[in-house]
Amino acid sequence: MKIVTRFKMAQLFCVVLVAIVVATLFSTTMAMQRELAKNKAAGDIVQAVTSLRYLSIEYAQHHGARTRSQWQLRSESLSTGLLATPAFNTGEERALLGELQLDLTGVGALFELFVANHRELGQDLQRREVLGELESRLSGQIMGKVQRMIADATRLSELSRQGVLDAQQRANFAVMLCGGMIIALVAGLIYFTMSSVTGPLERLRQGTLIVGAGKLDFVLGLDTRNEIGDLARAFDGMTEKLRRTTVSRDELRHTNIALETQIAERQLAQRKVHEQLERLNLLQHITRSIGERQDLHSIFQVVVRSLEEQLPVDFCCMCLYQPSQHALQVTCVGVRSEALAHAFMMGEQAHIPIDENGLSSCVRGKLVYEADIAEVAFPFPQRLAQGGLRALVMAPLLAENTVFGILIVARHAAHSFTSGECEFLSQLSEHVALAANQTQLYCALQRAYDDLRQTQQSVMQQERLRALGQMASGIAHDINNAISPVALYTESLLETETNLSAQGRHYLEVIERAIDDVATTVARMREFYRQREPQLAPSPINANLVVQQVLDLTRARWSDMPLQRGIVITLHMALADELPMLPGSVGEIREALTNLVFNAVDAMPDGGSLTVRTSCIGVPGQAARQVQIEVSDTGIGMDDNTRRRCLEPFFTTKGERGTGLGLAMVYGMMERHGASIDILTAPGLGTTVRLVFPACAAGVLEEVVETAHAVPPRLRILVVDDDPMVLKCLRDILGIDGHEVVCADGGQAGIDCFQAAHDARDVHAHFAVVVTDLGMPHVDGRKVASAVRQCSPSTPIIMLTGWGQRLTADSDYPEHVSCVLGKPPRLKELRRALNAVMSTG
Repeated sequence: MKIVTRFKMAQLFCVVLVAIVVATLFSTTMAMQRELAKNKAAGDIVQAVTSLRYLSIEYAQHHGARTRSQWQLRSESLSTGLLATPAFNTGEERALLGELQLDLTGVGALFELFVANHRELGQDLQRREVLGELESRLSGQIMGKVQRMIADATRLSELSRQGVLDAQQRANFAVMLCGGMIIALVAGLIYFTMSSVTGPLERLRQGTLIVGAGKLDFVLGLDTRNEIGDLARAFDGMTEKLRRTTVSRDELRHTNIALETQIAERQLAQRKVHEQLERLNLLQHITRSIGERQDLHSIFQVVVRSLEEQLPVDFCCMCLYQPSQHALQVTCVGVRSEALAHAFMMGEQAHIPIDENGLSSCVRGKLVYEADIAEVAFPFPQRLAQGGLRALVMAPLLAENTVFGILIVARHAAHSFTSGECEFLSQLSEHVALAANQTQLYCALQRAYDDLRQTQQSVMQQERLRALGQMASGIAHDINNAISPVALYTESLLETETNLSAQGRHYLEVIERAIDDVATTVARMREFYRQREPQLAPSPINANLVVQQVLDLTRARWSDMPLQRGIVITLHMALADELPMLPGSVGEIREALTNLVFNAVDAMPDGGSLTVRTSCIGVPGQAARQVQIEVSDTGIGMDDNTRRRCLEPFFTTKGERGTGLGLAMVYGMMERHGASIDILTAPGLGTTVRLVFPACAAGVLEEVVETAHAVPPRLRILVVDDDPMVLKCLRDILGIDGHEVVCADGGQAGIDCFQAAHDARDVHAHFAVVVTDLGMPHVDGRKVASAVRQCSPSTPIIMLTGWGQRLTADSDYPEHVSCVLGKPPRLKELRRALNAVMSTG
């Protein structure tokens, strides 16, 4: 019989046996559970009957209503329990249950009589003795029946316990029987396996070892009719065939050696392919990494780091070729190669001279591989050999057929670079050269773009400044016309009104200085779009006086206006005594200090302290002395970024209220005066602006005291202007000096008036001087001057212009004009001009 068939039969037998065991154990378990249920039910009945006896005694003694209710409830539950116990199926058990039910019924009836008798006993006192005797008898009968029920319940419990013991014995017997059957089954299977399978297989194993050892005449001799027998017969047939076809052991050895050689060659080829694949992955990784870089140094760092970590190499660096010096400059050294680089004196920025060795070949575009540099008698290889390096590879970096750098790698072991690694380094150098060339092109393109953007911004800035200048030019003309009457009347009052109070004269002087500052500011508005004209000779300035004038001019800003909002700004002045004079333009310095005071007030929105101090820096009596003016506040201060940009034009932190020109103008004024500016500030600690001017050298500049020019003799003057206020003020001022003034409203009216006077036969009707405005509608001052000159070449012409000295700076001086005065005209300037033109005429 086949082994498979035997195993299937054994499997079927095991299944049947397991089913029988399971059925037996299930049956005994169910029987045990039934007996346990009967035992529990019997125990409940015993407990209930005992409880009923106790309640009966309790009621007989105390006659409590609560006890009677509990007795009735317990009786009903016991009755229900007796009816709901179908597990008691034997005859004796059924009989006991029937007796218990009958006794329970009788006890219930007796208890009702007992209760009724007790109630009647309490109502009929005459029958007390009879009813008391009846109560005693009823109590005895109840106790007797309850005691008999207890005996029946106890017997029922004993029967249930005996059933449980019998069920346990049956279960133990079933378990022992099943265990024996299982043991017998296992023993049979073991015996079957040992006799039918294990023994023949062991003999087959021994035969295999014997035949494998070379004894081909061995025969198993198994004649069983199963699979092992078939295998044994096939084995005997195989040994028979081997005996007839086996070759010699030498042939087998040669064949084995050939197979081992082929395996080794395949392993070597596989290893080479794997190394080539790793190098390709490394090349791809480096190429992708350097493609993301935009500067040459970072590209070299990626290449060097990757070669040190993944190729790997013991020394690696990148060098740039400098054709003019015929040398290499070390640009990047690997992290692991820094120690060797310092030992070779090949740190970054070091130079390597190129001799007639491998470096020369590499510079010409060839890859150089020195298997053992200890045998190469040239300076550069010997330098590397002193650090223990033996194998060297130098790969050129070519861009557009020109070598611009060299990749140098080395190892401590000689002959340690394979041909595949040399090919990899050659390919890597080509990729690096391409990336470096693209980076250089990108940098050049970026610089060209930056230059283009800067040029565009410069053009846009110039265009904006040109437009701003045109607008400022018109504004300057209108402002000059507007303040001309104020300037002339103020100067005339100061000169002619001798009865003015000291305070009134002080106020007029402040107004005069303010008008001068406005005129100077308006004159510099054109600096936004034109270069500044050469400065006149500087005049000596008293810094303390300028500071006092500025504080008087700005009093409304730092005192009156904050007080209206309930803000107090305290002024502190610390003016040094015997302060030396400083050379410069008093109007520009006054305007710069005014801007600084305004900025300090704006920096203290909640009030604070404004301090202005002057001091002298240097040793008295020496030439290298300086005058220092400080404007300090206790305001919000500036951070570092604002501090760096605060002097830039159009940069402001005041939002729409600021123009960004205040500090820029201050800086420009300091540059023009050859002075320096320093700003000390911190957020929340206030700001101090320190201006340092060179002091006047002794004996070089003398203080110039202006003296009023003499009033010219009485003249007949024609005044031409399109502004009625300017005409009126010029007529009044010149009339005070005794001149006869004729006003003409507009250029054409002026020409007509002059021609009419010139054509008159009366000589006294002719005009001695013509004063005309430049900017007038339709017929401007140039046309008026030309017409006057054609009519009377000898008549001097004074031209007033709201653009100040612009005509002179622009080389646009009118051809027929004797003198040009800027607006607002000063009385002294008018007198000086009249004296000048009359003396030259």
